[in-house]
Amino acid sequence: MIAVGVPYPGGPEVLRLVELPTPQPRAGQIRIRTAAAAVNPTDTVYRQLGPRPEEGLAPPWIPGMELAGVVDAVGPAAGGMPEWSAGDRVMAIVMPRRRLGGAYAAQVVVPADAAAAIPPGVDDAAAATLPMNGLTVHSALQHLALAPGQVLGVTGAAGAVGGYAIELAKVAGLRVVADASDADAALVRGLGADVVVPRSKDPAAEVAAFRAAVPGGVDALLDAAVLDAAALGIVRDGGALATVRFWAGPSERGIRIHPVMVRDHLHDGAALARLAELVVAGRLTLRVAATHPAAEAATAHRRLEAGGTRGRLVLTF
Repeated sequence: MIAVGVPYPGGPEVLRLVELPTPQPRAGQIRIRTAAAAVNPTDTVYRQLGPRPEEGLAPPWIPGMELAGVVDAVGPAAGGMPEWSAGDRVMAIVMPRRRLGGAYAAQVVVPADAAAAIPPGVDDAAAATLPMNGLTVHSALQHLALAPGQVLGVTGAAGAVGGYAIELAKVAGLRVVADASDADAALVRGLGADVVVPRSKDPAAEVAAFRAAVPGGVDALLDAAVLDAAALGIVRDGGALATVRFWAGPSERGIRIHPVMVRDHLHDGAALARLAELVVAGRLTLRVAATHPAAEAATAHRRLEAGGTRGRLVLTF
């Protein structure tokens, strides 16, 4: 089968099409014939650094954490696992740091409980943008555990994670204060933010903008802009901060820090299915910035790293 591989760490130019053996599903697994795989910042980091030595993974390494396609093989039944049939349209989350690699492949084997059905009327490219980013926000909101009416701050609100954070927070009955550039302010308001504050590349100015809107600080913050320690100033004393790149402190003023580990949700197809229901209900918006054939993966990575992408870039197979 064809896959997009990383033969050695480097820039986008190292990405190339490779031929690999077709993987076979084992008990409790399904194989998906990939139609689309989303391109995420975590993919570019994997390309730049490769796996950790202790992971013992031989190149080429296959990036990608979320995909959509059609089930084309089902492994032997395993107790308690969802049942799928060949021909089912599914989306799934997958961990690339494994021998079989990630989502940038024509056929991908995942646990049966990593997948959820694609709702009718949702195309493959759009479906591929939901699993990792949607489950990231789902996990963050679970950790933050806010009550209806409390205030959630969102940095990086115009991005894929930020957009889902706004919409899922509104589903949960929260008040949302989100940042945006002038060019993105209408987008962020359209996603449901109650208050939009100016986004700044200067962390101190970013904190000041949030504090001007919420003088006491927000009850919790989902830091999709990866401000890390600088984001603490946005949060009230005793509040909470969800981070998306593993930053865990030190904290201050009694603020709880929750690094979101999407790998904790690699078997959470049930939560993914609930997110899909919100898509059908018009409460969650899937945003595709552009699609590229798998052979143009390097172009997609360059576009993502250049910044300014709104919605996800998606590779098609």
